[in-house]
Amino acid sequence: MSATLTHMRREIEEIPEATARLLDGSAAVLSEAGRGIRERDPSFVVTVARGSSDHAATFMKYAVELTAGLAVASVGPSIASIYGARLRLAGSACLAISQSGKSPDIVAMAETARAGGALTVAITNTADSPLARASDFAIDILAGPERSVAATKTFVNSAVAGLALMAHCTGDDALLAALARLPEHFEKAIACDWMALAGALETPRSLFILGRGPSAAMANEAALKFKETCGMHAEAYSAAEVMHGPLALVGPGFPVLALAARDASEPSVAEAADNLAGKGAAVFVTSGKATKARALPYVATGHPLTDPLALIVSFYGFVEAFARHRGLDPDTPRNLRKVTETV
Repeated sequence: MSATLTHMRREIEEIPEATARLLDGSAAVLSEAGRGIRERDPSFVVTVARGSSDHAATFMKYAVELTAGLAVASVGPSIASIYGARLRLAGSACLAISQSGKSPDIVAMAETARAGGALTVAITNTADSPLARASDFAIDILAGPERSVAATKTFVNSAVAGLALMAHCTGDDALLAALARLPEHFEKAIACDWMALAGALETPRSLFILGRGPSAAMANEAALKFKETCGMHAEAYSAAEVMHGPLALVGPGFPVLALAARDASEPSVAEAADNLAGKGAAVFVTSGKATKARALPYVATGHPLTDPLALIVSFYGFVEAFARHRGLDPDTPRNLRKVTETV
């Protein structure tokens, strides 16, 4: 790799290797934690996270609900750290996700959840962190050091760890096999060229990013990355919700990125993309099912829950290149630093 690459680009290119390292190096604890959840037989699941980690938690919400049939709720960390409230969580499992594992509010909520009767699982990139020590199980995502402010490989590995955890919990061999193939798919996803989007983004100050189901979490993550790396406003919406109030903002040339995965939601996302294109919007979609929106290249992974991850990897490659196209350094976004320790 060239020495001129940004930290962000290097870390994007490390995603396939980082994913393989996670699946191999943390296999034992993923299996053990999955078995622990299965033995607890929770009635529901709660998640605790912020930022990109919360987008990974949203992805996990859909994955758990689709694979295990358990309702998942996001718990605000301030419930414990600011308000000091105690939740009755007996009979539940709690997934706490944090790259650093040391944000005080995340740690406090994990401790509160454990005290309230939840089985707690930490997903973190720092093995010996306060969050890991506060949890019943600690999964090291083994992403390696991440120097870019914008999380990429840690987001992907957090989501992969969550999927592997549930696959072990539910005995889903098909999902485990799909996860094992992800490093190869991620290599191909990095190579997907989405720079066709760039022309539509030159003048507008904002854009919509659409998803549905698990890909809605990827839309949230993509919107955050536009803000972090490109200084550009982006809003994420469900492909169903955008056709209501947000539609009032759409006019000729308004840019829209629709992230469609190969799952049951793909036809509806493609339909929404075509409807917006019919109103004059500049719409790009990762699907061959649309007829008016412009298709972007994508990698089909062969499983509906791993497909959205390949989409975000392709997006990361684009947004890093687009930031540089705009004359920005994606490694040094204004007003931001790597670790934010909220209380």
